[in-house]
Amino acid sequence: MTIFTFHLAELRPATTARALWKPPTAPGLRYAECLALMRLGAPTISPARMQLRRMAMFARWEDEAALESFLAEDPLGRQLAAAWHVRLQYLRRWSRLAALPDLPARAGEWDQTEPVVAVTLARMRLPEVPRFLKWGKPVERLVRDHPATTLALAAMRPPRTISTFSIWRSVQEMEQMVHGHSTVPDPARHAVAMKERRRRDFHHEFATLRFRPLSEHGSWQGRTGIVPR
Repeated sequence: MTIFTFHLAELRPATTARALWKPPTAPGLRYAECLALMRLGAPTISPARMQLRRMAMFARWEDEAALESFLAEDPLGRQLAAAWHVRLQYLRRWSRLAALPDLPARAGEWDQTEPVVAVTLARMRLPEVPRFLKWGKPVERLVRDHPATTLALAAMRPPRTISTFSIWRSVQEMEQMVHGHSTVPDPARHAVAMKERRRRDFHHEFATLRFRPLSEHGSWQGRTGIVPR
């Protein structure tokens, strides 16, 4: 069965930089996106905006055997094996990425009360970056501070790739945030930003992907059990 993974690791900056420049290849690895972490809501010009010592990798595998082989045998894979990752079952997408052309709009069913993982990937239009920051930063803070997220972060690969990753206690709470119905201050920030994106897109391509978490492995900054049970 095809699976996805999202990895977080603290690495040497040179290791992260190499992965950003040339992502890994391995038998059964169908797609990999390596990114340097950012702190959601951080100032635009800030060391927290691009953290080469902290790397994320989003990947698609032919099956779990391919993943296990990579984690055991590949030099980068062995470092990721000692860090944290979550294994994911694909459920749904909005829009489409050229790198993942065959994903159906919807795959399977889900319960509104079950935990869910959301991944966004975007290729920026560089002249639109100032607008993106204006409308996107309030959304970053909304997701970062939302009581229903157990982990929320952003990552980037210069010059134009941006990604977000968030784990939610339930599908229902994530959807309430998306539509501006959460019981938090200024709940409409995400809905307003999406309206502005539809008016004039910030991106060459953009997709939001929804996943069911299958299993969690390792620890991240001393935390385990990040995925709700």
